[in-house]
Amino acid sequence: MDDRAFPPLRGGEREMLRGFLDFHRATLARKCAGLTDEELRRRSMPPSTLTLLGLVRHLAEVERTWFRQVINAEDIPLLWSPEDRQAAYDASGATRSEAFAAWEAEVAHARRIEAAAPSLEVTGHWARRDADVSLRFVMLHVIHEYARHNGHADFLREGIDGTVGF
Repeated sequence: MDDRAFPPLRGGEREMLRGFLDFHRATLARKCAGLTDEELRRRSMPPSTLTLLGLVRHLAEVERTWFRQVINAEDIPLLWSPEDRQAAYDASGATRSEAFAAWEAEVAHARRIEAAAPSLEVTGHWARRDADVSLRFVMLHVIHEYARHNGHADFLREGIDGTVGF
């Protein structure tokens, strides 16, 4: 049974962006549902270290970076390594409870920040590019991140137990 809320078929821009972002968040959770910690840590294929749990951790960092650091200008470190943006992918010692607690907390922060913004024209500073970006850009970028990584999650899940589909 698919209990994800499908994005609206019609509506305003912000409603559409929220809908697609929440749909992709729910898709990631669905791809991980019913698996053990060991299965969530199963690697895709050598030499890659990509795992479902690594994707959850990475997307927690994505939410944290774009909504909290960029849009909300919070001076906070990354979750798993202040120096290495790729560290989240190494889920070799991670657990479902740890990764999902971090991801769910970051999603909750992101939702609050987005809801409080008066418009999609709100800007934040993207330090890595030394550029100001709009909330619209951030939401589209985060949707892009989820869409790409949910494609990875499709293959990972199929390799674990044969489950396919979106």
